[in-house]
Amino acid sequence: MEQPWIHKSKTDFWLILFPAFFVLGIVFVFQNWLSQIQEDYSFYTWLFLIVFIDVAHVYATLFKTYFVKSEFQRRKKLYIGLPIICFLIGLFLFGFGSSVFWSVLAYVAVFHFIRQQYGFVRLYARKEEKSKINRYSDALIIYTATIYPMLYWFFSSPRAFNWFVEKEFLRYESQFLIQVSTVSYALVVAYYLCRTLYLYLKTSYFNIPKNLIIIGTLLSWFFGIVYFNNDLVFTLLNVVSHGIPYMALIYLKEIDSKPKEEIGELFHFKNSKGILFFVLILIGIAFTEEYLWEIFVWNENFNIGIDSFNWQFILVPLLTVPQFTHYLLDGFIWKNNK
Repeated sequence: MEQPWIHKSKTDFWLILFPAFFVLGIVFVFQNWLSQIQEDYSFYTWLFLIVFIDVAHVYATLFKTYFVKSEFQRRKKLYIGLPIICFLIGLFLFGFGSSVFWSVLAYVAVFHFIRQQYGFVRLYARKEEKSKINRYSDALIIYTATIYPMLYWFFSSPRAFNWFVEKEFLRYESQFLIQVSTVSYALVVAYYLCRTLYLYLKTSYFNIPKNLIIIGTLLSWFFGIVYFNNDLVFTLLNVVSHGIPYMALIYLKEIDSKPKEEIGELFHFKNSKGILFFVLILIGIAFTEEYLWEIFVWNENFNIGIDSFNWQFILVPLLTVPQFTHYLLDGFIWKNNK
């Protein structure tokens, strides 16, 4: 059986599979300097990690939905209605206070991050035998790889990082629950390793991309949340491992691999200049959004003296619409591929 690459072996490896391992290597090599880097170069880490990767990857969804004329016409009601619904939900949640709003959004974000990893596993398992044991085993390991670190976060002493804001998750400190979770985690990982070895000995086949996704997820979530307790480490492993593979998937699968008649004007992006424009468009939109967040809400990296405190109940839900829509829309647009 051939390897189930989404695009090609080289592009899949470098752009989808390798980022998690690369950034983990960076963390271990520079771990003694990370706190100093965060302190001295906070603006540049924010610009590169948050704007250029995290926010930018949200807008990559446009190249599978709103920017594809045939796709937009096919699901026009969904693409118009969902952002409106997200805004109204945001207004409703913010009515209970900003803490409730950010807490709900944080849980939705975590679910989205977990489901993306599961989605990649399903894509790379698409050529394997369709059996319940295969599907359940894949789900068990990828959900364990992501849920255990979150449980550790919930049950441990306060971490030095947040998903969005402080006190966004319900927490209950319990060493007993941490121990139970850790033992369960170890047993599932052991099951995954033993089953993978058994299947290789039985079939002489090893699914390289699927297992690299699983191992990369295990490592990035464990070291980003459990092993290290550092804001920059968490951001690096969280953002890079999630954002870059998603942007690569959009370009490789939804632009480069499709004929002109399917993607219309996006056909012009299928060359080296097109890749550059693809990246610049994402960065440009992302920077615009984040600049609006800065001047109207955060006032951390940019502050032009606008007092918008009394309008937060509208501005925050409105500015969150692209992100919230991205979280929910992914549940629809990839459904047939999982």
